Amino acid sequence: MPMIDVYATTGTFADKHQLAIDLASTVMRVEQVPDIPMFRKNTAAFIHELPEGDLSNVDGDSRDVRVQVLTNAGALDRDKQLVLVEQLTALIATAAADPTLPERTWVLLTEAPDGGWGLNGHANTNNELIEAARAQIASLQGQPPQG
Repeated sequence: MPMIDVYATTGTFADKHQLAIDLASTVMRVEQVPDIPMFRKNTAAFIHELPEGDLSNVDGDSRDVRVQVLTNAGALDRDKQLVLVEQLTALIATAAADPTLPERTWVLLTEAPDGGWGLNGHANTNNELIEAARAQIASLQGQPPQG
């Protein structure tokens, strides 16, 4: 259940809420997790606006964007990494209405160690997340969960 954080100078994006929805939906689709409430409600994007002057590269340009995606360990193989970075970069440029933004958009893919993130007060392992997803799928289908 990825968390996406975007950092950009205030005013970069006209519709931050739609961008957050688009980013979360894209990550969920590329990750290829089941379309169930557990993942839909817990794959989220946070848009962080930085005041002018709080962001700069060496040349003083403050138009860079940083996107950090946190997933559980092993969620993204190399093919998914390539697709995700390409698609998130395109979303950022489109949301900013700036076709030059891809050259200034950093996408960082970060993995939480097994058991290294929590939800509902519990630090989840990958196996626990898989079991919870299977249980939810079974309950949605009206079947007992399979181990």
